[in-house]
Amino acid sequence: VQLVESGGGSVQAGESLRLSCTVPRYMYRSNCVAWFREAPGKEREWVAHIHTGSGLTSTRDSVRGRFDISRDNARSTVYLQMDKLKPEDTAMYHCAADTVRWTCSWFKTDYPHWGQGTQVTVSS
Repeated sequence: VQLVESGGGSVQAGESLRLSCTVPRYMYRSNCVAWFREAPGKEREWVAHIHTGSGLTSTRDSVRGRFDISRDNARSTVYLQMDKLKPEDTAMYHCAADTVRWTCSWFKTDYPHWGQGTQVTVSS
């Protein structure tokens, strides 16, 4: 395991959490880092990604306006700020890194490096 997530927890609907993903420096520079989530009984789905060099981001439609992905180059860390959380956001959240492609992918199979995940539980 090379990526380390933190920041998950149990919250009420409408509250916020900020997830952190610490990436090894050799893997961080000018590469793609993404957040995925996996709810019980569902496929792991892409949530957002950021190119750590350009800062370009993309976020899935269902969380746009509530979730924001950002980076701190000095700390080689990528964040996922999650506001106005809903029960349907409940999942294990994983970060992943791709050191091969020039443009960031939405597909989990394009990310060879993963963290163990951090649990987010939102109650109504």
